[in-house]
Amino acid sequence: MKVLGVLLCIFLLSAVCIAEETEYFDWKGSKLYSAKNYTEALTYFEKALSQDPSYVDAWIHKGDTQRAIKDYNSSLASYNSALQLDGNRAAAWSGITEDYTALKDYANATISAAKATEMDNSKANWLREGNLLQLRGMYKEANEKYDGAIALDPNYTSALYKKAITLMLLNKINEATQLLDQVIGIDPAHKQAYLAKGVALEASGKNTEAQQAYDKALEIDPAYAQALSGKMHTLLALDKTEEAMKIFVNI
Repeated sequence: MKVLGVLLCIFLLSAVCIAEETEYFDWKGSKLYSAKNYTEALTYFEKALSQDPSYVDAWIHKGDTQRAIKDYNSSLASYNSALQLDGNRAAAWSGITEDYTALKDYANATISAAKATEMDNSKANWLREGNLLQLRGMYKEANEKYDGAIALDPNYTSALYKKAITLMLLNKINEATQLLDQVIGIDPAHKQAYLAKGVALEASGKNTEAQQAYDKALEIDPAYAQALSGKMHTLLALDKTEEAMKIFVNI
């Protein structure tokens, strides 16, 4: 009995040591990943998994590292291994979303993004879903996702701005302009909002107001090529050809 007790103690201590070593390998790999030493980071994640194939965090971190080196198919396999162990890991669903987005497989990216949001009800996840749906031309559905983000944070300029762009795509110019004004009210340095407002006003035939919007964008960034181009077009529409050509030769 004494021998059995000693052997059991040694076994338990070994298990503890192995668990601690596995955690160390994952920690070391994460440090190397943060330092962008991806090749060596992978080595440590693989060491962790060779000792404990059920270590979910190491699978996720391995997937992150493979994605960083653009090995998207291997990354997907690692994330899926994590999800086989724990299907509720938002980080794995998020990683899969990024992989599919990089592969331009927006349909599968949308599905995995929805799972990430289900597991982690964050405004960033709602925004990402909206952006993917917008890319697919599903504008009504995209705005529902942006609304989800805005419900969590009414001053979330990223979602307000993207919803405004989607409204423009739906030819709801007045609604879009109101949202862009809201974005500018929250963040007066949001040059993209001034640019989009200029485009919306120009589309409505309000060229003088459009020029003013482009000018505001250029106050923030004098070299903003898209705002310069927009201003040039409004000047041409206002028969200010000489001013327009001065911009043209410098774009």
